[in-house]
Amino acid sequence: MKAIALTGFGIPESLEEQEVSVPVIKDTQVLVEMHASSINPGDAHLRSGAIEQGPMGAMFQVQFPYILGFDVAGIVKEVGTLVQHLKPGDRVMGMVPTGSYMDYVAVEEDHLAVIPESLSFEEAGAIPTVTLTAWQALVEHGRLQQGQRILIHGGAGGVGHAAIQLAKQHGAYVITTARDSNRPFVMELGADEVIDYTTDEFVNKISEPVDIVLDTIADPSTFETGLPGDTGNESYAVLKNGAKYISIVAFGIGQTPKVRDIDSVFFQTRPNRADLETIIRNIQDEKLRIHVDEIYPFTAQGLYQAYRKSEMQPKRGKIVIKK
Repeated sequence: MKAIALTGFGIPESLEEQEVSVPVIKDTQVLVEMHASSINPGDAHLRSGAIEQGPMGAMFQVQFPYILGFDVAGIVKEVGTLVQHLKPGDRVMGMVPTGSYMDYVAVEEDHLAVIPESLSFEEAGAIPTVTLTAWQALVEHGRLQQGQRILIHGGAGGVGHAAIQLAKQHGAYVITTARDSNRPFVMELGADEVIDYTTDEFVNKISEPVDIVLDTIADPSTFETGLPGDTGNESYAVLKNGAKYISIVAFGIGQTPKVRDIDSVFFQTRPNRADLETIIRNIQDEKLRIHVDEIYPFTAQGLYQAYRKSEMQPKRGKIVIKK
């Protein structure tokens, strides 16, 4: 089968098409024929070598050739002996630890959910990682309550644009940082205030402290230290005493002293069927919409173009890879 693998760190030209064996599934896994996937910031940082070369490298052991990709949407072709909820022919989407840029992907059953016929594979391929991350950040770790004030950094990005919608659904007052060109986009998603981080310091623009900060910004220094970068450090100034700072990038935050009793949290997204099914219901009820910015073909050249696009501004939502 075809796979597109990373053959070295650096520029996207290091992605090459290769012929590899079809995965052999375990008893708890299913074999999914991949129809769509997407690009997430984690893929780009793995590709560049930023993660591998920093203290977070121990969490991601990269041996070349290395297959990138966290999202998968496709059709179940085979199921393991202990699989109970899925069968061949099911249309599914889910999240894998890494390695979805290939024709067939072995996935744990609990990391997948059945998708309705109304949802295309292209749409489904954009959904799992960013929506699971946003949902778990706000609901599981943030315990977001109606009437709370939340600051979401990077509101036009994949996680950010999902988080804005979910926060509004929970009745929060949403402040987000985004380029001025993305202001109409994030306002349409439900943002109450938008701060252009390219021209304004958000600490000077927020008049009333917030209950939660969701930091999605991958500051380069974070990969060197595991600690919040400039954006994260400045976020503490706008948080209430005893509030929550939630980062999806600062993995070493738990080692730092508390500031004004602020609860600082880093977490890794936990793929699970229950959360995915909740997200699908939100999408069906038109409470959540994942924006697909562009779609590229499942070829080495297509992935190269997709990664180049992901490095450009403005960024909005997700970039999808279609088989």
